[in-house]
Amino acid sequence: MITTDFVPGSPAWIDLGAPDVDAAAAFYGAVFGWEAQAFDPEMSTYKSFRLDGKVVGAVGPLTEEGARSAWMIYFHTPDIEASVKAVEQAGGSVRTPPSEVSEEGRFAQVTDAQGAQFALWQPGSYPGIQAADGPGSLGWIELYTTDSQAAQKFYRTVFGWTGQDMELPGGGGTYTMVTPKDCPPERMFGGVMAVPDMFASGDVRPYWHPVFGSTDCDATVALVRENGGSVSMGPEDAEGVGRLAVCRDPAGAEFVVLTPAPEPAAAPG
Repeated sequence: MITTDFVPGSPAWIDLGAPDVDAAAAFYGAVFGWEAQAFDPEMSTYKSFRLDGKVVGAVGPLTEEGARSAWMIYFHTPDIEASVKAVEQAGGSVRTPPSEVSEEGRFAQVTDAQGAQFALWQPGSYPGIQAADGPGSLGWIELYTTDSQAAQKFYRTVFGWTGQDMELPGGGGTYTMVTPKDCPPERMFGGVMAVPDMFASGDVRPYWHPVFGSTDCDATVALVRENGGSVSMGPEDAEGVGRLAVCRDPAGAEFVVLTPAPEPAAAPG
C-alpha cells in the first residue's frame, strides 16, 4: 500500500505531463472528481489535483523536448545528491539535476538503466501527496521493463528495495512486489514485471504507471470512455487483487483503475 508517512524509496509525489493542462484537468475531474488548483499565481500552469481538499497529485505542461504525455512517479529521498549519485553509479542517467522548489523541497528527474523515467523528491516544507490508498488516489505503482532482474538490481542499489516474486496464472510470467528498505510487507507499494515483447520495436521504452483506486471499476472505465479516454485492457478480475482496467487519457498517458478485492473475513473466535 502507498501511505503518506513517507520513507526513503517510497512514492511521495506524482504528476502528469500534459500537452494541454486544462484539457487534462477536465478529463481527470470528470473521471475521479479531482479539482485542479494552481499552487501559485506565478506558476499557474502547474496545478495540484485535489480530492476532498487533499492533494493527490499534480499536472503541468510537458517540459522535455520530444516528451510524450505520461505520469511521473517521485520517490522520497532524504539526500537527493546521494540518490542522484547512486542512480548514475547504477547505470542510470540524470535528465534534470537537483533543483529547488522554493522552500518546499528539491527534485531531480532521472532515468533507470533500462530507460524508465522517474523522479526524486527531497522534501522541505512540502512532504508530498496528502491522500493515498483510497478511491480516487494513488494506491500502487508498476514498472513494465525489458529485464526485471536488472531493474530490481538497479532500484535495490539506489533505494535498497526488497522484492517478493509471484508467479502469474497461465504462465503469464513473474511479478515482483517491492517494499522500501527495512520496512514490513504491509508497506509493499508496487510491482516490477518484464514485458520484453512490448518494447521490441523500440517505439516505447520501459515505464512506470500509477494505479488509482475506485469503488466501481466499471463505472470509472465508462467515464474514461465518455470523456475521450481509451481502455487497452479490461475491466477484468484478477484473483486476490480486484477488478482492474488499463486506461489511457485523451493525450495517451497510461494509468490503471482498480477496485480492490474485499479483505478476507476474519476467522471467528
